[in-house]
Amino acid sequence: MDWSTTIGIWVAAFLTLAIFSFLYKDNPFYKFAEHLMVGVSAGYWVLILFYTAFMPKVVQNLQAGNWWYLIPTLLGLLMWTRLFKGWSWVSRYPLAIYIGVTSGVAITLEMKAKVIEQLYGSIDLVTQMNSANASTALTVNNLIILIGVITALIYFFFSKEHKGATGFLAQIGIATLMIGFGASFGFTVMARISLLIQRLQFLMFDWINLPRG
Repeated sequence: MDWSTTIGIWVAAFLTLAIFSFLYKDNPFYKFAEHLMVGVSAGYWVLILFYTAFMPKVVQNLQAGNWWYLIPTLLGLLMWTRLFKGWSWVSRYPLAIYIGVTSGVAITLEMKAKVIEQLYGSIDLVTQMNSANASTALTVNNLIILIGVITALIYFFFSKEHKGATGFLAQIGIATLMIGFGASFGFTVMARISLLIQRLQFLMFDWINLPRG
């Protein structure tokens, strides 16, 4: 193993232990590792945005004579006036334009991805059940999903009091939502546990150099 790899492993092990030290209490080693990560991440993203956004979308377009790219460039530069006391109010105008444009784009994409596509998927469940090749397992699976979708929507229907049959269906909707939230939470926990296992394996096998079983 060359010396640069060894130094890299020791630095990574030190930063890993510094992060883990927060499990005991807040301390200077944790703060150093945290600030280093934030600084390195910020620098990394500055370079990424410079070479993937600023250079191709601003510099190259201006060099090609597309003068209208000066407008978003000027709005971006005006955002930096927030750093100067007395001129920080100027940054509100480009920020308002940015939020408005972003909201307009995001609402359209979110509606398509999280409403329309989900609606198409629910309708497709019925289509699959009615097909000639539908198996019993597929029919039962789609029926469970369809009941979950409909009862969850009934739970959010507040124009009718949740009593009787509506209340019963709303309770099924709550159970469906709880299962969905539980699955999302479990997936998140498993992802964090995987990160922890990866870090522990690094400390044991790459840093301490224990033999692998």
